[in-house]
Amino acid sequence: MGSFKIEGGRRLKGELIPQGAKNEALQILCAVLLTSEPVTIHNVPDIVDVNKLIDLLRAMGVGVEKLGDGSYRFQAKTVNLEFFLDPEYKRMGGSLRGSVMVAGPALARFGRGYIPSPGGDKIGRRRMDTHFTGFERFGATIKYDENDSFYRAEAERLKGAYMLLDEASVTGTANIVMAATLAEGRTTIFNAACEPYLQQLCNMLVRMGAKIQGIGSNLLHIDGVKELGGTEHRMLPDMIEIGSFIGLAAMTRSEITIKDTGYDHLGVIPDVFRKLGITVERRGDDIHVPTHEHYTIEPFLDGSNRVVSDHPWPGFTPDLISIVLVTATQARGHVLIHQKMFESRLFFTDKLIEMGAQITLCDPHRALVIGKDFEKPLRAIRMTSPDIRAGVSLLIAALSADGTSTIDHIEQIRRGYQNIEGRLNAIGARISVLD
Repeated sequence: MGSFKIEGGRRLKGELIPQGAKNEALQILCAVLLTSEPVTIHNVPDIVDVNKLIDLLRAMGVGVEKLGDGSYRFQAKTVNLEFFLDPEYKRMGGSLRGSVMVAGPALARFGRGYIPSPGGDKIGRRRMDTHFTGFERFGATIKYDENDSFYRAEAERLKGAYMLLDEASVTGTANIVMAATLAEGRTTIFNAACEPYLQQLCNMLVRMGAKIQGIGSNLLHIDGVKELGGTEHRMLPDMIEIGSFIGLAAMTRSEITIKDTGYDHLGVIPDVFRKLGITVERRGDDIHVPTHEHYTIEPFLDGSNRVVSDHPWPGFTPDLISIVLVTATQARGHVLIHQKMFESRLFFTDKLIEMGAQITLCDPHRALVIGKDFEKPLRAIRMTSPDIRAGVSLLIAALSADGTSTIDHIEQIRRGYQNIEGRLNAIGARISVLD
C-alpha cells in the first residue's frame, strides 16, 4: 500500500479542473445494462472505484471501448448471466459499493440480478433494505445466502407498483428507477432521492426511450417500455471534489480558480462555505477563491452558534462534512459539525486533534470545532486514510501543516480522486508518493 509524503505550509496558486462525478459514474455505468445498443459516456473519472466497475462490466460480457481521455463506448449486447454465480463476480462486486446498482438493470432486462455483500467506505451501517423492498414491490423474489453473503433477486416479469421509500437512498432510488423503466405498467416512487446525479441518470434514461415524469423532485412516475435504445451522455463535474478544493484554498491561504464547475448543480455547497467566512466568487461557470489571511464563521441570525449538518438533497451532502470540519479548524470562531446520516465518519478527528486542532468529539455524530485562526499551524504527523473523504480532509490538513506529514493507505483516496497529487503539485504543492 502506498503513502503520500506532504510538505506542508506552502501556498498554492493556479487553476484546478474537477474530474467527472464519481457518484454519477457508478449509476450511469450500470445503466448501460438496460440496452443492447451502444451507449457513449464522456467525462468518466479515472479513479479506482469507477475502473473496478468498468472491469466488472467487461467481465460480464459488456463490450467496452475507450474512445479517448475519459470517453468510453459500452454495448451490453451479450451478457454472460452465468458469470453472476461465479466466485470471481462475488470477489469483484464485493470490492465496491457501486456494484449494488447492477442488480436493478439486470433484473429488469434479464429477470435476475445478484448482489454480493458490497464493499466501499467503512463509515457505518449502509442498509440495503430500500433496494430489496423496491424489487419485491415489482414482484421479484429475494433470497439471501448467509454462507457467502450473496443476495439473489429473480422475477419473470417486473410489474409497476406504488412505493413509498423508507429513506431517500440515492443508490436505492437509482436501482429502482432503472428497474422501473422496463417494468410492465406504471411505477410511482415517493420519497425518491433527487440529487443532481440522479437527475442526470433520469435524463439519460429518457434519451434512451424511458418515460419518466417528475425529474428533480421526490415524486417520480415511470411508465415502463418494452426496450431502451442507445444514447450519448456527459457526466457532471464532481461536486465533492469542488467542495474539497474550496476548503483546500482556504486552509492553505491560497488563490485557486476551479474551472467548469457546473455551478447551477452545486446547490447549497457554495453558501455553506460562505457561512464559514470563505469568499466563493462565481465567475461564469468557474469558482474563484482568493487568498484568505483570515475567515470568520458566521453565527446564525439570532446569534446562536453555527451548526453545519448533512441532509438528503437539496440539503448539504454528507460527503463534504469531513471537508467542512477540517476547514473550520483554522477559521475564526467555532462551529458544531453534525454528521446525521453516517455514524462512523467523524472518528478521523483523532488525527486532527493529534495535529493540534481544537476539536471535541461529542458523540459519533457531532463534533465541536474551535478554530485557531492561523495563530498556530497544525503540526505534521504520520496518519492513515480511513475512507475517501476523510483521507482528502487529512491531505488538506497536511498541506496546511508545519512540517512534513505522511498519509498511509492512499488507495482509499485514489478510489475517489483522480491523480490528486499531480494536479495539486502543478499549482505549487509538494506531494510525493512512497511505495
